Amino acid sequence: MLSVQQLLEQKPKGIFSVQPDDPVIAAIRKMAEHHIGALLVMTGDKLVGIVSERDYARKVVLLGRSSTETRVAEIMTPKVLVCSPSDDMVNVMAIMTDRRVRHLPVLDGDALVGIISIGDVVKARMADLESESESLREYIAGREWRELYLHGAAVGANPFAVETKATHGDARRSVG
Repeated sequence: MLSVQQLLEQKPKGIFSVQPDDPVIAAIRKMAEHHIGALLVMTGDKLVGIVSERDYARKVVLLGRSSTETRVAEIMTPKVLVCSPSDDMVNVMAIMTDRRVRHLPVLDGDALVGIISIGDVVKARMADLESESESLREYIAGREWRELYLHGAAVGANPFAVETKATHGDARRSVG
């Protein structure tokens, strides 16, 4: 199964963030510009929160607040769930499902190294399942061919079969 580090290596590089004092409208514009659903809230190199489209909808739009006057710090989630590069997808899926989060920053010690989304995790899991399915199809096809071969039904498909001329017509025989 894929690790968070392997998943990050497959993603485009770059971490998008805003500062706590930025207006919410700046965060929403950045999310729209980069086609993402959440931004990390940073003070220097320190992760201090995460802000998502869900935060905007629930804490600005539904409350009739102004996105130009409201600051990111007022709507962000300050207690951020994180994962590490060594975590596997089973652990990450459990965190995202149990805690109902769609984005997890990835910390290697105290260093921020990326962010993964539920979409990234689902895409990775689907690729794992497709690979597993293909391996099973190849295994089953190989076993079926082997059974046919052992019972003589696949002699014609045997790559080691040699054609010979018999006195009473054409015949195939296996060698080796």
